[in-house]
Amino acid sequence: MDPLSLLILPRARPSLPLPLRTSAPAPNTAGRASPSAARLTPAPRWQTQRARLSSPISAVAAEAPPSPSPSGGGEEDPEGRFDWLDQWYPFAPVCDLDPAAPHGKTVLGLRVVAWYDRAVDEWRVFDDACPHRLAPLSEGRIDDKGRLQCVYHGWCFDGKGSCQFIPQAPALGPPVHKNSKACVASYPSVVQNNILWFYPRADAEHQDVLERKRPPFIPEIDDPSFVTVYGIRDLSYGYDVLVENLMDPAHVPYAHKGLMGKLLEFDIEGGGPMKMKIEEANVKGFLSPQENGGYFRYEAPCTFYGSPLPREAKAVEKKKKPQFMLVFMCIPVAPGKSRVIWAFPRNVGVWLDKIIPRWYYHIGQNAILDSDIYLLHIEERNFAAAGIENWQKAVYVPTQSDNMVIAFRNWFRKHCKNQVGWAAPTVDQLPATPTKDKLMERYWSHVAQCRSCSMALKAMKALEVALQVAAVAVVGFLAIAKGTLVTSVVQKTVIVSLAVLCFAASRWLANFIEKNFYFQDYVHAYK
Repeated sequence: MDPLSLLILPRARPSLPLPLRTSAPAPNTAGRASPSAARLTPAPRWQTQRARLSSPISAVAAEAPPSPSPSGGGEEDPEGRFDWLDQWYPFAPVCDLDPAAPHGKTVLGLRVVAWYDRAVDEWRVFDDACPHRLAPLSEGRIDDKGRLQCVYHGWCFDGKGSCQFIPQAPALGPPVHKNSKACVASYPSVVQNNILWFYPRADAEHQDVLERKRPPFIPEIDDPSFVTVYGIRDLSYGYDVLVENLMDPAHVPYAHKGLMGKLLEFDIEGGGPMKMKIEEANVKGFLSPQENGGYFRYEAPCTFYGSPLPREAKAVEKKKKPQFMLVFMCIPVAPGKSRVIWAFPRNVGVWLDKIIPRWYYHIGQNAILDSDIYLLHIEERNFAAAGIENWQKAVYVPTQSDNMVIAFRNWFRKHCKNQVGWAAPTVDQLPATPTKDKLMERYWSHVAQCRSCSMALKAMKALEVALQVAAVAVVGFLAIAKGTLVTSVVQKTVIVSLAVLCFAASRWLANFIEKNFYFQDYVHAYK
């Protein structure tokens, strides 16, 4: 069972991709977590203070100009400014991280590398640059002593970021590896809900940040009666567009037509009026109760979760009643680039996960993402042309189905001034639009980051080669055995049919691999 198909419920349907460039701080909720200590490193270049600021949001607010500050100017209240660096950011699901190798990613403009420290059985997150000559540590390896080794010159680092070995330094010479310049920045990190998170400040004062605040915790993911399907995908549009899209259930029957079933409502695609409320709107995000009893919550800056199913149930009944959740983690990567991690916990159809591999779920989930990548990529450039600060004037959002989108844009404007607070110097310019095969490619954006899909691809390629070899071998056998072992027309027909079948199967498999692991276009006009 693909939980995305459950989105097709009347008046409550979230969808996968949503670009957005901001979010609110995660709540300090308790949950099971294994902390990893923060390490010494220079503090980021800027940071802002944040405080709680409550403000109601409604559809009318979309056209309301920024309210003046108490001093009479046009600026927002500085006490409500969102601090992008005082947040936890998801790196990847742990199931997609190989403990035997380092993994590099860009988050909030920072190039970071995650690796497994065998000495303490914890994941570490470092700057992805060796202090020697700034080569990427993500291209390195874990040496036989469990240290992270840079493969450019062999420098080795422990879990604290301290350099332990410089091969070029004389054994009896000065201990140059102990110089502070030989250390690499190590960020606080924690595994929670089976996802690796890190905090983008590595200076000493933040090493105990986990005692002060935690990443958002989803109890259903850790509930043993639930199963959870995880996924990850890089997207060619910005964070704010990603978030906005995920908060827009009205687009599901149109942008994803033919992928998620049909509804028997107001038109052939299944669209119709939706009633949404916005509550608890402040610098930390907001809550959106749904008309049918479901809900969705945005916890800035990354987490958007909820369920279209009613949550009114007695504690005794919850275990018996089918429940599922949609959890999306929206990660700002760079201007015009974002990443989404999804987790779909459910207690219905649990047995399916014992027979259906994760990569099979990802085929449908990636198709859903593909179906509006181009739309959102171009939409973001149209926003940029109009000026993102003019979003409320450039769009027309008269119905309640856009209430969550409006709430997010109001949050982004009020608390972030329509800008992501990048953790590293970033050129705020959108990259050029590539061809569709580059824009919608799946290998580097998903398959290379997903252990399940990577292993499936490797196995399928091996099977494809085996089928081709089998086809050639059968033909060769027929040529050699003709007139001896193979004498009748029936025998020849069977052998030739087997060869044709093997070859046809290899061609079908090659096409399946191309469409589901590399690239498949989605043409809306023919859906």
